Amino acid sequence: MKESDAFIPYDGGMSLPAAVSPLHLAVLDDEPDITALLANYLQGRGYRVTQLHSGRALMALMSSDAPSLVLLDLGLPGEDGFSIARQLREHWHCGLVIVTGRGDAVDKVVGLEVGADDYVTKPFDLRELLARVKAVLRRIAPDEAAAPAMAPAPAPAAAAAGPQRFAGWSLDSSARRLLDAQGQETVLTTGEFDLLSTFLQHAGRVLSRDFLLEQTRGRSAAPFDRTIDVQVGRLRKKLEADADDPQIIKSVRGAGYILVAPVTKG
Repeated sequence: MKESDAFIPYDGGMSLPAAVSPLHLAVLDDEPDITALLANYLQGRGYRVTQLHSGRALMALMSSDAPSLVLLDLGLPGEDGFSIARQLREHWHCGLVIVTGRGDAVDKVVGLEVGADDYVTKPFDLRELLARVKAVLRRIAPDEAAAPAMAPAPAPAAAAAGPQRFAGWSLDSSARRLLDAQGQETVLTTGEFDLLSTFLQHAGRVLSRDFLLEQTRGRSAAPFDRTIDVQVGRLRKKLEADADDPQIIKSVRGAGYILVAPVTKG
Protein backbone atom coordinates (compact mmCIF):
# COMPACT_ATOMS: atom_id res chain seq x y z
CA MET A 1 0.00 0.00 0.00
CA LYS A 2 1.33 3.44 -0.89
CA GLU A 3 1.46 6.12 1.76
CA SER A 4 -1.00 8.20 -0.24
CA ASP A 5 -3.45 5.31 -0.22
CA ALA A 6 -3.42 5.16 3.55
CA PHE A 7 -3.93 8.72 4.67
CA ILE A 8 -3.63 12.40 3.89
CA PRO A 9 -0.16 13.40 5.13
CA TYR A 10 0.62 16.41 7.30
CA ASP A 11 0.67 19.50 5.10
CA GLY A 12 4.16 20.60 6.12
CA GLY A 13 3.07 23.75 7.92
CA MET A 14 4.57 25.03 11.15
CA SER A 15 5.17 22.01 13.39
CA LEU A 16 3.57 21.76 16.79
CA PRO A 17 5.82 21.79 19.86
CA ALA A 18 6.67 18.25 20.91
CA ALA A 19 4.76 17.16 24.00
CA VAL A 20 6.92 15.90 26.82
CA SER A 21 4.92 12.81 27.62
CA PRO A 22 5.77 9.43 29.10
CA LEU A 23 2.83 7.83 27.37
CA HIS A 24 3.54 4.72 25.32
CA LEU A 25 1.58 4.08 22.11
CA ALA A 26 1.54 0.92 20.00
CA VAL A 27 0.85 0.99 16.26
CA LEU A 28 -0.25 -2.33 14.75
CA ASP A 29 -0.47 -2.57 10.95
CA ASP A 30 0.86 -5.15 8.49
CA GLU A 31 2.33 -2.38 6.31
CA PRO A 32 5.75 -1.28 7.66
CA ASP A 33 5.56 1.99 5.70
CA ILE A 34 2.38 2.91 7.54
CA THR A 35 3.66 2.03 11.01
CA ALA A 36 6.90 3.94 10.30
CA LEU A 37 5.06 7.05 9.16
CA LEU A 38 2.71 7.01 12.15
CA ALA A 39 5.57 6.32 14.54
CA ASN A 40 7.66 9.18 13.19
CA TYR A 41 4.74 11.58 13.38
CA LEU A 42 3.69 10.60 16.91
CA GLN A 43 7.25 10.49 18.22
CA GLY A 44 7.64 14.03 16.93
CA ARG A 45 4.75 14.98 19.22
CA GLY A 46 6.47 13.52 22.29
CA TYR A 47 5.08 9.98 22.50
CA ARG A 48 7.02 6.74 22.81
CA VAL A 49 5.86 4.50 19.96
CA THR A 50 6.27 0.77 19.33
CA GLN A 51 5.68 -0.50 15.79
CA LEU A 52 4.04 -3.94 15.45
CA HIS A 53 2.94 -6.08 12.52
CA SER A 54 1.01 -8.99 14.07
CA GLY A 55 -1.47 -9.70 16.81
CA ARG A 56 0.96 -12.11 18.45
CA ALA A 57 3.55 -9.33 18.74
CA LEU A 58 0.96 -7.04 20.29
CA MET A 59 -0.02 -9.62 22.91
CA ALA A 60 3.64 -10.11 23.81
CA LEU A 61 4.06 -6.35 24.19
CA MET A 62 0.94 -6.08 26.35
CA SER A 63 2.44 -8.61 28.75
CA SER A 64 5.86 -6.96 28.94
CA ASP A 65 5.46 -3.21 28.32
CA ALA A 66 1.77 -2.43 27.95
CA PRO A 67 1.05 0.81 26.04
CA SER A 68 -1.48 3.39 27.15
CA LEU A 69 -3.16 3.28 23.74
CA VAL A 70 -3.18 0.94 20.73
CA LEU A 71 -3.78 2.00 17.12
CA LEU A 72 -5.13 -1.17 15.53
CA ASP A 73 -5.60 -2.03 11.87
CA LEU A 74 -8.34 -4.58 11.19
CA GLY A 75 -6.99 -5.83 7.86
CA LEU A 76 -4.22 -8.10 9.13
CA PRO A 77 -3.46 -11.07 6.85
CA GLY A 78 -4.56 -14.31 8.49
CA GLU A 79 -5.73 -12.57 11.66
CA ASP A 80 -9.06 -11.25 12.91
CA GLY A 81 -8.67 -7.63 13.99
CA PHE A 82 -11.96 -7.74 15.90
CA SER A 83 -10.71 -10.75 17.87
CA ILE A 84 -7.56 -8.83 18.79
CA ALA A 85 -9.71 -5.91 19.96
CA ARG A 86 -11.79 -8.26 22.13
CA GLN A 87 -8.66 -9.71 23.73
CA LEU A 88 -7.43 -6.22 24.57
CA ARG A 89 -10.70 -5.32 26.21
CA GLU A 90 -10.96 -8.58 28.15
CA HIS A 91 -7.46 -8.50 29.63
CA TRP A 92 -6.10 -4.93 29.61
CA HIS A 93 -7.25 -1.41 30.36
CA CYS A 94 -5.88 0.80 27.59
CA GLY A 95 -7.10 3.16 24.92
CA LEU A 96 -8.05 1.52 21.63
CA VAL A 97 -8.41 3.34 18.31
CA ILE A 98 -9.18 1.22 15.26
CA VAL A 99 -7.43 2.63 12.16
CA THR A 100 -8.53 0.78 9.05
CA GLY A 101 -9.49 0.96 5.41
CA ARG A 102 -12.76 -0.84 6.21
CA GLY A 103 -15.26 2.00 6.19
CA ASP A 104 -18.45 -0.07 6.11
CA ALA A 105 -20.99 1.05 8.70
CA VAL A 106 -21.40 -2.51 9.98
CA ASP A 107 -17.65 -2.81 10.61
CA LYS A 108 -17.70 0.48 12.49
CA VAL A 109 -20.58 -0.62 14.69
CA VAL A 110 -18.89 -3.95 15.41
CA GLY A 111 -15.63 -2.17 16.22
CA LEU A 112 -17.35 0.07 18.75
CA GLU A 113 -19.32 -2.85 20.18
CA VAL A 114 -16.15 -4.85 20.89
CA GLY A 115 -14.84 -1.89 22.86
CA ALA A 116 -12.94 0.49 20.59
CA ASP A 117 -12.78 4.05 21.90
CA ASP A 118 -12.75 5.45 18.37
CA TYR A 119 -12.83 4.26 14.76
CA VAL A 120 -10.84 6.03 12.04
CA THR A 121 -11.04 5.11 8.37
CA LYS A 122 -8.31 5.52 5.76
CA PRO A 123 -7.55 7.91 4.18
CA PHE A 124 -7.27 10.30 7.11
CA ASP A 125 -5.43 13.46 8.09
CA LEU A 126 -2.58 12.88 10.53
CA ARG A 127 -3.60 15.95 12.53
CA GLU A 128 -7.12 14.57 12.94
CA LEU A 129 -5.73 11.22 14.09
CA LEU A 130 -3.52 12.99 16.64
CA ALA A 131 -6.54 14.91 17.95
CA ARG A 132 -8.49 11.68 18.36
CA VAL A 133 -5.56 10.00 20.13
CA LYS A 134 -5.31 12.95 22.52
CA ALA A 135 -9.06 12.83 23.20
CA VAL A 136 -8.87 9.16 24.21
CA LEU A 137 -5.75 9.73 26.32
CA ARG A 138 -7.40 12.64 28.11
CA ARG A 139 -10.11 10.27 29.27
CA ILE A 140 -7.85 7.47 30.45
CA ALA A 141 -4.86 9.50 31.72
CA PRO A 142 -5.90 13.17 31.92
CA ASP A 143 -2.94 14.34 34.02
CA GLU A 144 -0.32 12.81 31.73
CA ALA A 145 -1.89 13.34 28.30
CA ALA A 146 -1.74 17.13 28.19
CA ALA A 147 1.38 18.65 26.66
CA PRO A 148 3.08 21.22 28.94
CA ALA A 149 3.06 23.80 26.15
CA MET A 150 -0.69 23.49 25.63
CA ALA A 151 -3.67 24.09 27.88
CA PRO A 152 -5.14 20.73 28.93
CA ALA A 153 -8.73 20.00 27.99
CA PRO A 154 -11.04 19.27 30.92
CA ALA A 155 -11.73 15.64 31.73
CA PRO A 156 -15.24 14.65 30.58
CA ALA A 157 -16.41 13.42 33.95
CA ALA A 158 -14.82 14.57 37.18
CA ALA A 159 -14.52 11.92 39.86
CA ALA A 160 -17.14 12.33 42.55
CA ALA A 161 -16.34 12.21 46.27
CA GLY A 162 -17.19 8.64 47.18
CA PRO A 163 -19.25 6.16 45.17
CA GLN A 164 -22.37 7.20 43.31
CA ARG A 165 -25.36 4.93 43.92
CA PHE A 166 -28.30 4.45 41.58
CA ALA A 167 -30.89 1.73 40.91
CA GLY A 168 -29.01 -0.83 43.00
CA TRP A 169 -25.67 -0.03 41.38
CA SER A 170 -22.60 1.73 42.79
CA LEU A 171 -19.96 3.47 40.69
CA ASP A 172 -16.63 4.25 42.35
CA SER A 173 -15.12 6.83 39.99
CA SER A 174 -11.69 6.92 41.63
CA ALA A 175 -11.28 3.14 41.27
CA ARG A 176 -13.32 3.01 38.05
CA ARG A 177 -15.40 0.13 39.44
CA LEU A 178 -19.09 -0.60 38.91
CA LEU A 179 -20.64 -2.87 41.55
CA ASP A 180 -24.11 -4.40 41.66
CA ALA A 181 -26.30 -4.71 44.77
CA GLN A 182 -24.42 -7.86 45.81
CA GLY A 183 -21.03 -6.19 45.48
CA GLN A 184 -20.12 -8.03 42.28
CA GLU A 185 -18.11 -6.01 39.78
CA THR A 186 -19.26 -5.43 36.22
CA VAL A 187 -16.37 -4.50 33.93
CA LEU A 188 -16.81 -1.33 31.89
CA THR A 189 -14.82 -0.23 28.87
CA THR A 190 -13.32 3.25 28.93
CA GLY A 191 -16.12 4.55 26.72
CA GLU A 192 -18.83 2.95 28.87
CA PHE A 193 -17.31 4.35 32.06
CA ASP A 194 -17.13 7.87 30.61
CA LEU A 195 -20.69 7.64 29.32
CA LEU A 196 -22.10 6.39 32.63
CA SER A 197 -20.15 9.05 34.56
CA THR A 198 -21.64 11.74 32.32
CA PHE A 199 -25.18 10.40 32.86
CA LEU A 200 -24.64 10.34 36.64
CA GLN A 201 -23.31 13.90 36.65
CA HIS A 202 -26.41 15.06 34.79
CA ALA A 203 -29.04 12.69 36.21
CA GLY A 204 -32.60 13.74 35.46
CA ARG A 205 -31.60 15.88 32.47
CA VAL A 206 -32.16 15.06 28.81
CA LEU A 207 -28.73 14.84 27.16
CA SER A 208 -28.38 15.19 23.41
CA ARG A 209 -26.21 12.86 21.35
CA ASP A 210 -23.96 15.81 20.49
CA PHE A 211 -23.47 16.63 24.17
CA LEU A 212 -22.70 13.02 25.09
CA LEU A 213 -20.26 12.65 22.21
CA GLU A 214 -18.47 15.87 23.15
CA GLN A 215 -18.23 14.85 26.81
CA THR A 216 -17.04 11.30 26.18
CA ARG A 217 -15.07 11.57 22.94
CA GLY A 218 -14.09 15.21 22.68
CA ARG A 219 -15.75 15.77 19.31
CA SER A 220 -19.09 16.65 17.73
CA ALA A 221 -21.32 14.19 15.96
CA ALA A 222 -21.06 13.81 12.21
CA PRO A 223 -24.18 13.18 10.10
CA PHE A 224 -25.55 9.66 10.71
CA ASP A 225 -23.01 9.12 13.52
CA ARG A 226 -24.40 6.28 15.67
CA THR A 227 -21.48 6.10 18.10
CA ILE A 228 -23.50 7.19 21.15
CA ASP A 229 -26.45 4.96 20.28
CA VAL A 230 -24.11 1.96 20.14
CA GLN A 231 -22.48 2.91 23.45
CA VAL A 232 -25.82 3.45 25.18
CA GLY A 233 -27.01 0.06 23.90
CA ARG A 234 -23.91 -1.64 25.31
CA LEU A 235 -24.29 0.15 28.64
CA ARG A 236 -27.96 -0.81 28.90
CA LYS A 237 -27.10 -4.48 28.43
CA LYS A 238 -24.91 -4.26 31.52
CA LEU A 239 -27.20 -2.12 33.70
CA GLU A 240 -30.77 -3.02 32.79
CA ALA A 241 -32.72 -6.13 33.74
CA ASP A 242 -34.25 -5.91 30.24
CA ALA A 243 -32.23 -3.83 27.78
CA ASP A 244 -35.22 -3.77 25.41
CA ASP A 245 -37.35 -2.10 28.11
CA PRO A 246 -34.84 0.19 29.86
CA GLN A 247 -35.78 1.64 33.24
CA ILE A 248 -32.53 3.43 34.08
CA ILE A 249 -31.44 5.16 30.86
CA LYS A 250 -34.44 6.10 28.75
CA SER A 251 -34.62 7.41 25.21
CA VAL A 252 -36.30 10.75 24.51
CA ARG A 253 -37.45 10.84 20.89
CA GLY A 254 -35.73 13.53 18.88
CA ALA A 255 -33.78 14.77 21.91
CA GLY A 256 -31.40 12.13 23.24
CA TYR A 257 -31.22 10.15 26.49
CA ILE A 258 -31.92 10.66 30.18
CA LEU A 259 -30.88 8.78 33.31
CA VAL A 260 -34.09 8.64 35.31
CA ALA A 261 -32.89 6.74 38.38
CA PRO A 262 -32.22 8.81 41.53
CA VAL A 263 -28.50 9.22 42.27
CA THR A 264 -26.97 9.49 45.74
CA LYS A 265 -23.34 10.09 46.67
CA GLY A 266 -21.12 8.71 49.41
